[in-house]
Amino acid sequence: MGRSPSKLCLLSPFPSSYTLDVICDNLLEPRTLLTNESIEYANRSVLCWLATVGANGVPNVSPKEAFAFYGREYLVIANNASPTSVRNIASNANVCACYIDVFVQKGFKVFGKAEYITKTDPRYPHFVEPLCAITGDAFPILGIIAVRVESIEPIVEPSYYMVPGTTEASQTAAALCTYGVVAKGSAT
Repeated sequence: MGRSPSKLCLLSPFPSSYTLDVICDNLLEPRTLLTNESIEYANRSVLCWLATVGANGVPNVSPKEAFAFYGREYLVIANNASPTSVRNIASNANVCACYIDVFVQKGFKVFGKAEYITKTDPRYPHFVEPLCAITGDAFPILGIIAVRVESIEPIVEPSYYMVPGTTEASQTAAALCTYGVVAKGSAT
């Protein structure tokens, strides 16, 4: 039997958009929204998509190949060819980034305030480290978009709660077929 939306929320680490104050109310530990699961999904995702809005109110969504979490407070994104994203952040720091495992069809949306970190910023060497581990020498990193995470919510393909019997295995099998991908170790 498939999961209903209410059961899905109970199984999800973040049933709705939680803010730092809601999650960490009355806690003495440092505030964090990022769970091991949300970080794991980021590590399994090929791209993240960054949504920004310019001073003229026009939205922009741009794919970002090099992204990682810096600690549990920041999502850092390499700027290698993102003039519109950088320009939009200068006038409106509110952003949303999302990433999904395209096979399992689950992931997360990350909301926060972004700032552009240049190479002359003393924080640059720290923020760039996890990005260099991804890019190596493939392309130059011109600067870093650092998103301080304010809220996070899961992305779940509706089939999980609308189609009885939907599992991660069934979603993966369907995606492999749709994309024409042969799993490692499978006969060709």
